[in-house]
Amino acid sequence: MIYEMFVRVSDDSVVELFTVRVPGSDPLLVIHGGPDWDHTYLREPLVRLADRHDVIFPDLRGCGQSTRGLPDGHYTPDAATYDLVALLDALGVERTDVLGFSYGGLIAQGLAVVAPDRVRRLVIASSSVLPVPADAFAGWEERERRVVAERDVWSDPGLSGAELTRAAAFAGAEANVWRAEALDDYRERLSRVRFSAEWLRPFRAGTLPSARPDRAAERLAGLGLPILLLHGRQDMTFPAALAEEGARLIPSAAAVIIDEAGHMAHVDQPERWLESLATFLN
Repeated sequence: MIYEMFVRVSDDSVVELFTVRVPGSDPLLVIHGGPDWDHTYLREPLVRLADRHDVIFPDLRGCGQSTRGLPDGHYTPDAATYDLVALLDALGVERTDVLGFSYGGLIAQGLAVVAPDRVRRLVIASSSVLPVPADAFAGWEERERRVVAERDVWSDPGLSGAELTRAAAFAGAEANVWRAEALDDYRERLSRVRFSAEWLRPFRAGTLPSARPDRAAERLAGLGLPILLLHGRQDMTFPAALAEEGARLIPSAAAVIIDEAGHMAHVDQPERWLESLATFLN
């Protein structure tokens, strides 16, 4: 059974998060990326954990079916993080496992740092606790070939708003999914995403703060929290080497790198991805 609800998380500039819940036993909060996407592209294979986990999929503020139309200054990583704390309060969840994907992986780190008592185990998927160096992908010709289409979309003056976000997502499919056989599935998922452009405005204005907590690796190491860094070997957004380096810096962390998988490793290799996640959580 899947339940859908709107949960109020802020009365100061009213914010309601559209939340999908697949009831089980141990809670697992899933934080999507984008950020101007929604949670739907992550449902499969995560819904298959419902036999053991109470899987909670919120759309972040400004995303999907959650509250939009806020002033640009209200779209910040801190605001999104405290929304999630309020969501857990409203759902009566005292402590939860947390999976953050891509940009959501950065939000998840912030949640662990500011509310460590609410996080039992942390999964940072297709993301990084370390900044991406400017030359991280230097010399990778296959990546250069695959990212051209998305770059062209972002520079197209005829596109704006959610239309731009959607077009960029579709144009970036080959850069996000490594295996050609998985592209049709991925594009079908994208067709269901309710894209927005609420976060894009402050990003382009240069007012969006970084989502990665300062000294993230050091601070996460200090928590002693069990952490899984789950990554695709061919990730073209966050290099897999950073996941391996993060695991070296955080004694309580382990990195699992899945071969023949890109940024959307759960699409490229769903069975191996889910098996690695389930092993960590069980």
